[in-house]
Amino acid sequence: MCLVGVWLGVFFVTPAAQFDPLPSVRLVPAPPLVLPAEVDSNIPIVRELVDGVWRVFAFTSVDGTPTRLTGPSLDRMQNAGPVALVPDPGNGVWIQAIVPDSSGTWYGYYHHEQPADICGRPDRFVLRLGAARSRDRGRTWQDLGIILDAPPDTFACASSNRYVIGGVGDVSAMLTPDRLDLFLFFSQYPSMPSQQGVTVARLAWADRDAPAGRVMVWAGRGWIASRGEIAGAPLVRVSKPWHDGSAEADAFWGPSVHWNQYLGRYVMLLNRARDEEFNSDGIYISYARTLRDPAQWTVPRKILDRPAWYPQVAGLDPTTGTDKAAGRRARFLVQGRSNYYIDFLR
Repeated sequence: MCLVGVWLGVFFVTPAAQFDPLPSVRLVPAPPLVLPAEVDSNIPIVRELVDGVWRVFAFTSVDGTPTRLTGPSLDRMQNAGPVALVPDPGNGVWIQAIVPDSSGTWYGYYHHEQPADICGRPDRFVLRLGAARSRDRGRTWQDLGIILDAPPDTFACASSNRYVIGGVGDVSAMLTPDRLDLFLFFSQYPSMPSQQGVTVARLAWADRDAPAGRVMVWAGRGWIASRGEIAGAPLVRVSKPWHDGSAEADAFWGPSVHWNQYLGRYVMLLNRARDEEFNSDGIYISYARTLRDPAQWTVPRKILDRPAWYPQVAGLDPTTGTDKAAGRRARFLVQGRSNYYIDFLR
């Protein structure tokens, strides 16, 4: 069914979303928490029963090396060392999302960077997204291949962007409550401004062991087969694009999505860049009541005016709280550090 909506600024909003009263948030000082590893991406968090005791597992990534942390609680984590991805795709991976299945197998979704040699610029990168599987609680991972990529004719070889001149990266993943579909939220960096920004892909959960070539991408009014290549419509249109020769930019990127039980909504935290150096305009928040209709995501609102990357929550419930599930109060993490709780208000 075709959805009819209106443009508010740079964000597409359905009529229902216009009149649905929005929650708000409040940041409350909390005892400082610093995870025992360097961080340069989203941090997937998993809770599992081990010998009858709940344990927390978290995965940090920096310089293309994922590290496994584990402990009885988020503030008592220990660094268990780097993890192995086999076969190694090379050039470094960042494990940014993990979804366990009912059998205890974990499915990870990673950001992969390749030097932009095709452009003659090995100091810049083109990005793609891959999937992996672990049957030993994240100690080792079997690579399931690349699931979203970008054709070379979309690379912005002359871009002044400090890091990225093409591709897709910085992924967050959410499984629907009926466990039928996995939704992947990620950033697109092609040369075409109309495709830049945060968008959504969908994978049937039944295809999780062989995901390559089976991902559907949101096209603005429905889903289309990506065939592994980007073709998605951004949830937020960039007002000042990447790669246009100007030092300025205005683009959302690096989403982190969780289900908030207290609000009865999905919550997305976003970075917003103000220039090609990825300097931050601040951290923003958006809401939706369902994953299946990306047009329902609300206009992002700023919640923190601070130059930091990778905002996310860590739920506080000792059995269910993760980066994908939280309640009225959660830890507010930015790049592996937390000085605040985030309170959700309705």
